[in-house]
Amino acid sequence: MRKHHQLSRLGSAVGDVALPAASCSSSDSDTTSSTDAPPASDTVVADSVPVESEPTEPPADSAPAETDSLDSAPSDDDVSEAEPPAAEGGADFESRGPATGEPILVGMVNTEGTAGLDFPEMRTDTDLAVTYLNEHGGMGGRPVQIEHCAAAGSPETSQACAQELSGKGVELAMLGLDLFPGYDTFAASSIPVVGALPILPPDYSANALFVTGGNATTMAAMVALAVEEFDASTVGIISADNAGANGSEAALTAALDKAGLTYVSIKGGDNETDAGFQGLIREANSENPDVLVSLYADAGCIGAMRGRVALGIDTPMISTAICGSAEVLDVVGDDAAGWYFIAVGAPEDTAAAREFDTIIEPVYGSGATGTLGLGALGITQVMTLARVANSIAEAGGDVTGQAIYDELGSTTELLSFPNDSQLACASSATYPSVCSFEFPIGRYGADGEIETVPGFEAVNVASYLP
Repeated sequence: MRKHHQLSRLGSAVGDVALPAASCSSSDSDTTSSTDAPPASDTVVADSVPVESEPTEPPADSAPAETDSLDSAPSDDDVSEAEPPAAEGGADFESRGPATGEPILVGMVNTEGTAGLDFPEMRTDTDLAVTYLNEHGGMGGRPVQIEHCAAAGSPETSQACAQELSGKGVELAMLGLDLFPGYDTFAASSIPVVGALPILPPDYSANALFVTGGNATTMAAMVALAVEEFDASTVGIISADNAGANGSEAALTAALDKAGLTYVSIKGGDNETDAGFQGLIREANSENPDVLVSLYADAGCIGAMRGRVALGIDTPMISTAICGSAEVLDVVGDDAAGWYFIAVGAPEDTAAAREFDTIIEPVYGSGATGTLGLGALGITQVMTLARVANSIAEAGGDVTGQAIYDELGSTTELLSFPNDSQLACASSATYPSVCSFEFPIGRYGADGEIETVPGFEAVNVASYLP
């Protein structure tokens, strides 16, 4: 099996992220299942290491520094054009000793145990990060204790979790994948909320901060690539016709409209035959667009890649990071030539990348191959918050849940973990809860590996957001 390093798929990150489409528009392989029902709540201490089930592929989210867009890129009056100060990740964790201060109690709401909405890896991989973190300085010297609560993909269960965690007195609430967060309940208890990624439109203006940008920024990155790499004016889109995929398509077409590109969007079923995918691609390509976009995931990636080759079409195809997973590329091989993947870049050898490998080693092994599941976003979230907490402590401040939230919401001088994307929360008036607007973009290379598209090591998508 070729090695596709999990770090290059983070963003987030991972899937900045077409996550709702990924979790709702494809087969059961999109989610990780657990043979045991998750506990309603669980406190994780430093010496506990969870057992992880087989990982699935997330969209990723972030990357290093900002690049300038071309003159043809649209402007965004909502985003500050001021040149930010140089950001830094801060001294990281490996050299730090065990945390010995007063514990900080953090809550986490995640969706588990529901068909099609079962994401236990967000919890278990977050716990891996907490275990590592407590051995290496905690959050600003404070050991992390985490209370978990499992929602079931309904407003009632999310509200119940918010009430439960508020009752336990958590200083900070983290959202794994929570479709209906109890923002008002947390606010009534003065508990700040930080999430891995916004999922539904109300999240983008919620009283919360998200370390990645979700569908809106992922789809904007597709448009950035179409404009800046291919000078595109026309786009063909294929996607499933269901709630999740339709949400992704809406975000994409809104960004295309803002950029002034015309498009045709062709809908298919959740699961198509080879002939079905060929029909979708043939119709989307019928007017000779400059680029094609596939919003399918997993088996849909494979069908679309093979269908494009069978038709002899060489129009560049853009997709989410899910289609760049080892699970897909090991099946299709060179049929992936001409495909581009949002939030995927060549692996980087950095201190944070090596720390990330150390965090996941107890479950995934040393030198893990394949791509990490959605839990990568959980690791990104808790370790990024730890970077913020360490910065507060090093400046002589008191590390509290509210202080971490306030610093995250105001700083432009810190970077997310582990991909060192600049944190710039509230820099967009339209998307005030989003903290990251940068992506790497990769493509299938001649050697069968994902390579970063030159000039797209860290494309900033703020100006493409509708």
